[in-house]
Amino acid sequence: MYTITSLKELALLGAIEKSVKLSSTEFMHHISASSKTAARVLKQLEEEGYISRQLVAGGQLVHLTEEGVGLLKKEYSDYQQIFCKEHPDLELYGEVITGLGEGQYYISKEGYMSQFRDKLDFKPFPGTLNVRLNDESAQMRDDMGMIHPLIIHGFNDGERSFGGGKCYPVEIDGIKSAVIIPDRTHYPEDLLEIIAPVKLREALRIKDGDEVKIVVKNPHKCK
Repeated sequence: MYTITSLKELALLGAIEKSVKLSSTEFMHHISASSKTAARVLKQLEEEGYISRQLVAGGQLVHLTEEGVGLLKKEYSDYQQIFCKEHPDLELYGEVITGLGEGQYYISKEGYMSQFRDKLDFKPFPGTLNVRLNDESAQMRDDMGMIHPLIIHGFNDGERSFGGGKCYPVEIDGIKSAVIIPDRTHYPEDLLEIIAPVKLREALRIKDGDEVKIVVKNPHKCK
């Protein structure tokens, strides 16, 4: 009953990468059980070969074995088959519009640029493509919430603070891009700001009023 839940909680504590120290009293809060049950579960996981344990002062050092990690991967694969196929890549359509010109200022800040490079694997062109979604796509926009975003953290450059936000990897006509959604924004929900390693207007030869298809990539969909 507690096997998968316990292995997941131990993995979240970091027990795949290293041995983590905890007591049965601490572990019981992670699996919503009594201290006695938590101790029994850890003993059972060890006997079944899913974890290794070493008793130390104040608790025990716990590490997931190869078998324990394999069981979690099997569980992950099962959930992919259940849920991921229901959420394929999302296709949104809208027309190109002129933005407020703020994108270049914000994207060029190193506090953002370094995170974009690390998390998106490309260096963004200093500017955004602004797209106003059509009515149908505007209604579908909430479906992006089913896809885990890349988190962009806020920072302080010594003069002022800059807020964080979320990024969703997308493709526009085969060009790897990303939709940026700031945590605090004054833009309407049917407007998307998109960054890319190139100036999209020039690369795609598009102008205000042209329709574009934005494919929001779901990294967790079943292959």
